[in-house]
Amino acid sequence: MVDVPTLVEQARRGGPRAVARLISLVEGGSPQLREVMAALAPLAGHAYVVGLTGSPGVGKSTSTSALVTAYRKAGKRVGVLAVDPSSPFSGGALLGDRVRMSDHASDPGVYIRSMATRGHLGGLARSAPQAVRVLDAAGCDVVLVETVGVGQSEVEIASQADTSVVMLAPGMGDGIQAAKAGILEIGDVYVVNKADRDGADATVRELNHMLGLGESRGPGDWRPPIVKTVAARGEGVDELVEALEKHRAWMEEHGVLLARRTARAAREVETIAVTALRERIADLHGDRRLEALAERIVAGRLDPYGAADELVAGVTSAAP
Repeated sequence: MVDVPTLVEQARRGGPRAVARLISLVEGGSPQLREVMAALAPLAGHAYVVGLTGSPGVGKSTSTSALVTAYRKAGKRVGVLAVDPSSPFSGGALLGDRVRMSDHASDPGVYIRSMATRGHLGGLARSAPQAVRVLDAAGCDVVLVETVGVGQSEVEIASQADTSVVMLAPGMGDGIQAAKAGILEIGDVYVVNKADRDGADATVRELNHMLGLGESRGPGDWRPPIVKTVAARGEGVDELVEALEKHRAWMEEHGVLLARRTARAAREVETIAVTALRERIADLHGDRRLEALAERIVAGRLDPYGAADELVAGVTSAAP
């Protein structure tokens, strides 16, 4: 058994080993997870969570590294949660992209953690919200969440971050993809990276046009800016940080930040509750109650929805 109070206190002081152990407990679904979350609850809620998403190859890791550099120059402690595809052999995260952040490995003011998706869709790992809370409680001022390279429908980051950054690059057809997906609806800030390439200005114009087509904002509403960067050379990064800070200030002024965090907490509670219910139902496989419901459906005495209602009622009433 882990000494959770000691571990949390060490993490609070910025101990990297303690932070790593806490996130490992989160990822592994430890029996002590409830104790960990209860201990972290009063310490979290201060970090600014920025999500970076986009197609593979747009430069998410390089941009994340550049943002770390910029925030560190401003004296902020930074946590990075980088979600990677799962290895088909070990189930772990493929860590190749972390090489791009090696410059920050020895900085005590930066904590970088890779997490495997483990088959979870949406561009994030299932335990990402709890891992973000660990980094928050450990004293990070900013937590950068980099998603796995996502497609048209994997936009979960919008529900997990305070500010969502959608990244595109010239020549990748991302403008057309954006028009087909919900990605136009999730971006708070848009970045056209690799802006030194041919077609960067055309990508910006195309994105501006598409944002205009979907415009349904009133006076005072936030209109997502488009920032051009060459992250590999650090160009445009200061402008990106400025855009992020402007969005944060706007959210605080209009009460949006609190509303987003409250909605995020509600979704997290719902997910935990649904997962617990699913596990209890799974335990009924082979149970006579489930078989009896199935027999009544086959005999035409009950429909599947009615059977599901009875099953859920039985499971919840039997809950401790």
